Amino acid sequence: MGKSLVIVESPAKAKTINKYLGSDYVVEASIGHIMDLPKNDIGVELLKRTFEPTLIVSPGKEKVVDRLKKLAAKADMVYLAPDPDREGEAIAAHLAMQLLPVMKDKTKIRRVTFNEITEKAVKAAFLNARDVDENLVDAQQTRRVLDRLVGYQISPLLWDKVRRGLSAGRVQTVALRLIVERELEINAFVPVEYWTIDALLNPAKGVQDFTARMVGIEGKPIRVANGVDKEGKEVFLANALPDKEAVDEVVAQLETAKWTVRGVEKKERRRNPQAPYTTSKLQQDAAGRLGFNVRRTMGVAQRLYEGVEIGKEGTVGLITYMRTDSTRVSPDAILEAREYIGKLGAAYLPKTANEYAGKKKEVQAQDAHEAIRPTHVSFTPESIRKHLSDEQFRLYRLIWQRFVSSQMTPAVFDQTTVDVAAKADHTYDFRVSGSVLKFEGFLKFEEEDKKARAIAKDKASKEEQALVDRKEEQVAAQEGDAGEKEEKEESERRLPELNQGQALGLTKLDPLQKATEPPPRYNEASLVKVLEERGIGRPSTYASIINTIQDRDYVKKIGAKFVPTEIGTVVTGLLVKNFPYIFDPQYTAKLEGELDAVEDGQEKWTDLLNSFYDHFEKELLVAGTNMEDIKRMELKTDELCDKCGSPLIMKWGKFGSFYSCSNFTRTKPMTIALGPWKKDPKAVTKKVVDAIGFPMTIKGMVEDITNFSEEIADTKQLAHAVAEAAKFGKKVVAEPFSCDFTKENFAAKPDLSAPGADEAPEEEFCDNCGRQMVLKNGPWGPFMSCPGYSEDPPCKTIRKLTQKVQQKPPVQLEEACPKCGKPLLQRDGQYGEFIACSGYPKCKYVKQDLLDVKCPKDGGDIAVRKTKRGDTFYGCVNYPKCDFASNLRLINEHCPKCDSTYVLEVTNAHGTRLVCPNNIDGLPKRRPKKGAPVEEPDHAPCSFEREIDGPTVLPAELVRPDPAATRPLVESVA
Repeated sequence: MGKSLVIVESPAKAKTINKYLGSDYVVEASIGHIMDLPKNDIGVELLKRTFEPTLIVSPGKEKVVDRLKKLAAKADMVYLAPDPDREGEAIAAHLAMQLLPVMKDKTKIRRVTFNEITEKAVKAAFLNARDVDENLVDAQQTRRVLDRLVGYQISPLLWDKVRRGLSAGRVQTVALRLIVERELEINAFVPVEYWTIDALLNPAKGVQDFTARMVGIEGKPIRVANGVDKEGKEVFLANALPDKEAVDEVVAQLETAKWTVRGVEKKERRRNPQAPYTTSKLQQDAAGRLGFNVRRTMGVAQRLYEGVEIGKEGTVGLITYMRTDSTRVSPDAILEAREYIGKLGAAYLPKTANEYAGKKKEVQAQDAHEAIRPTHVSFTPESIRKHLSDEQFRLYRLIWQRFVSSQMTPAVFDQTTVDVAAKADHTYDFRVSGSVLKFEGFLKFEEEDKKARAIAKDKASKEEQALVDRKEEQVAAQEGDAGEKEEKEESERRLPELNQGQALGLTKLDPLQKATEPPPRYNEASLVKVLEERGIGRPSTYASIINTIQDRDYVKKIGAKFVPTEIGTVVTGLLVKNFPYIFDPQYTAKLEGELDAVEDGQEKWTDLLNSFYDHFEKELLVAGTNMEDIKRMELKTDELCDKCGSPLIMKWGKFGSFYSCSNFTRTKPMTIALGPWKKDPKAVTKKVVDAIGFPMTIKGMVEDITNFSEEIADTKQLAHAVAEAAKFGKKVVAEPFSCDFTKENFAAKPDLSAPGADEAPEEEFCDNCGRQMVLKNGPWGPFMSCPGYSEDPPCKTIRKLTQKVQQKPPVQLEEACPKCGKPLLQRDGQYGEFIACSGYPKCKYVKQDLLDVKCPKDGGDIAVRKTKRGDTFYGCVNYPKCDFASNLRLINEHCPKCDSTYVLEVTNAHGTRLVCPNNIDGLPKRRPKKGAPVEEPDHAPCSFEREIDGPTVLPAELVRPDPAATRPLVESVA
């Protein structure tokens, strides 16, 4: 009997599944998609409006496909087991397309799906194998075609009008639009002043004081107008006074007022548990509580889903599939959670299981729609902690606690609201609320974490405590935490025992001036939240949306918040103006609903595409004619040139907008031949004036040295200047008057000197296999790559890093240029910071790090240089005239054994030593270039070498810290 072939997406998943299926199955990985649209063509049929895609084997996947074909030809049965979503269904369809031609029995190919990689779920999936779901395939194919139509037909417009290499995306552009519009709101925001008044009150001697806030006068609430909302309705700031004059008037009354308790209301408040995680909620909480970005969250979750080695258990999938927008949970999982909760105490277990409403009607048979949860509740975070990395443990604990707490009883608070009256000429109303946790309920794990953090703080040193406090401040600063912070403060606020009519003493009044703040910029969590709320994109696309707008340099992260770059703002403005229908958030959300209808079989995918293309084609024609040409933009400004005082104009260059002098001209200088000038000066004058125009400069030159120079404004001055120039030079040149002054438009670019702009990038993970990405260098520069890039079969996931980032403003130094005397500037370049003359391009001086050794070839200086890969070498400053270069540092010391004027510093595992350049045996061996002739030494051999430093020895007391001992401190900020 032959074996069955099982094809999954990633090698990690293949390893886990192989353990459950046994020796009768061969489990192989496709490493993601194996087919796609061609890159050099749109690949979609548009002439007849069939929208049929042209699919080819993805470049680099030929070996994978050939191997799978050979295995499928020998297999008794082929099972297609990619992920249980649209992408996975499309991969299964493409695999079937490639494998069916080589299979003898075309019926022996089936589709299997499982929401969790456990033995029970995997074996059950194989018992319920099915055909490929064509509706799911159509939905994915429709999304791919939509994105291709937009990208391949709008991007050329951007190349022509803005800059080559730009691209547009159907969903990414809408996400970028949200970020840009939020930035415009922030820039246009006008703060509104308002005041609050707090009163510190004392009920009696020896009783704790409490603080109440003023909320009204004579029963009428106080409030301050704060503009209007999007619908035109007035908006007010509650419990506030408009200005200091009003505050001073109230404070004068309150200082002599009689304070009494008007009423005390006590009630029990219940706080219900939250639903298990969907993808977006997990991404939001991981960002706010763990500091993970979306890419990192999904990478770690991918590894937890595919399997982790758990001691004797072997490789175990710890969580269910992590791309879902459903809160539904299987009955078996609920039963397991209730059994665990019952052991905590009967008070924590509700009588019936908690149910949570989903966003859309769910089909119970579709396991792909289950919420994110642990596969086994019995695998508690603490019990498997030693088998997980720190980030895996923290994310798994988040998922485990959220799922278990979702099936627990509500938390119960005793809430007290106290109304206070201050009677003077008027009655001023004050109020304070406080609540105390009566029963923790589903907050049990949160309360335990609080206690653990408190213990960790008590044990931590001062330095460690400062680090923890700093981390907690960063977490608290995450957008969306403000409401939770207020709720926590209220829940921890304890009030003294108060009775109606009780007299109170005034300890202090605290009037506080405040101002409204602009809406906060989006961070990853809040952007995912708004995308979900507006129905833009789906759980599987949030990570790619955020990655794409960053990779294209349309946004930059500053202090964990998204700031649009100038190019991002310009592209968004052009696309929204010229494609108002296609890039409208409501229309994009509507398209997502139609894609769901295709998935459910309620709408034909070609009908959806026809409807879309009707709008798109019209807007494309209009945009081709009307889109503003940014490349050729020349806008007048009020700025003046620093060199000649002429008005500056705004232009667009390779790296964005910049200011240029209006007197700049591209007209080239013209040599005045003295022979024709003497024969017919009028004809030559006319030719020069027509070519250059006035004003101009006449120069008399000998080779490249100018001996005479005069600015002229008319023909008489021209004749005199040419005559004078001929006396001082062999060549007479007429140059047009041109001012080459330019300056960057920093106002349009993000402030890269702001705090948080230079934060170290977080770790990144492969979207296909979940492994940590590594930095590599290629022919076109550095890039992030999956560590399996060179494996067989390869995982070719990469992220380019070669795109130009907007630079920091240059910093003027006190040091002067040794060539022209102008100030030196510290600039930020492609390969890091460098110091150059402010007179560039006329003065091209760049300060170099020079050695105190002269070049052995031509006597020039030797400078420290770097390759594109970042490696250091030492080369002559007269390159390319002199090609001397060395990978070893040159030391200014004569060799005592031969006539060499320098020695080389060689460092390796044995230490550091000085070696004569003529000591061939003592220098590192270099492999000659392929085909190059063997170089014969042109000097006598030398044996000099001297050790100057021994090998580096680690101190004996250096001990690697125990992760288990240090984790509580790290987790105290989670």
